[in-house]
Amino acid sequence: MTTSDRKLILLTGSTDGLGRAMAHELATGSHTLVLHGRSAEKLTHLRAELYAAGTAAEVFTYVADFASLADVRALARSVDADFPRLDVLINNAGIGSTTGGERRRTSADGYELRLAVNYLAGFLLTTQLLPLLRESVSARIVNVASVGQQSINFDDVMLLHGYSGTRAYCQSKLAQIAFTFELAQRLARDGVHNVAVNALHPSSLMPTKIVWESFGYTLSTIEQGVEATLRLAVDPALEAVSGRYYDVLREARADPQAYDALARRQLWELSEELTAAHVAN
Repeated sequence: MTTSDRKLILLTGSTDGLGRAMAHELATGSHTLVLHGRSAEKLTHLRAELYAAGTAAEVFTYVADFASLADVRALARSVDADFPRLDVLINNAGIGSTTGGERRRTSADGYELRLAVNYLAGFLLTTQLLPLLRESVSARIVNVASVGQQSINFDDVMLLHGYSGTRAYCQSKLAQIAFTFELAQRLARDGVHNVAVNALHPSSLMPTKIVWESFGYTLSTIEQGVEATLRLAVDPALEAVSGRYYDVLREARADPQAYDALARRQLWELSEELTAAHVAN
């Protein structure tokens, strides 16, 4: 598959909520959009919508269930085979704190589901696509996290004892941010200056299906979340910014564990083990 000099952007979780709104906004520009979703039907509908609206973008779609690491690997292989580089990776796919209630569920690989979908899938996809990102003149990775964060209990990462859906969600979001900081540090250490990585809380309780079902009310607009996320993805003013966490548009402090170098290293090593990923920057 060939592309022009357009910015090549991979957006995960593109068919609902914030992801769908970002896809529509990105489609107003002359980009090459690589849209991921779990449902082939929803992806087909979204792609048709974008073209019907007169998008100037090239749009490609890929199906993968992020509850399966095999699916994530297949997605990474397909993208790597189909494109010469990757300019932006937006890790947006995930499940909420109350999705499925308080019953503990596991992924296809036997891992606690929120950790698997919200964090391990993004860790694996990102690390597998690093060589493609390094082919860009200036690449960016954006991890869509949350202000809801709780430190990781490495003695019970899979939350086998005293399970809470909220605890699982907040742990998975802290893991995303800690991974962001650790990856930024490792890239800098290895002299990789053309790949930036940042995380953010896009906005609180945007009007998405999950929020309406879980809370019954909203606090922010989808547009606010889109603005905050795409700012990190494409704003020229942030090209050299890496290893930061933002609360919407403002740089903020994450949970203290995200700044603990030993905890970050432990999380990285555990993530490599759980995903069987060989990470070579």
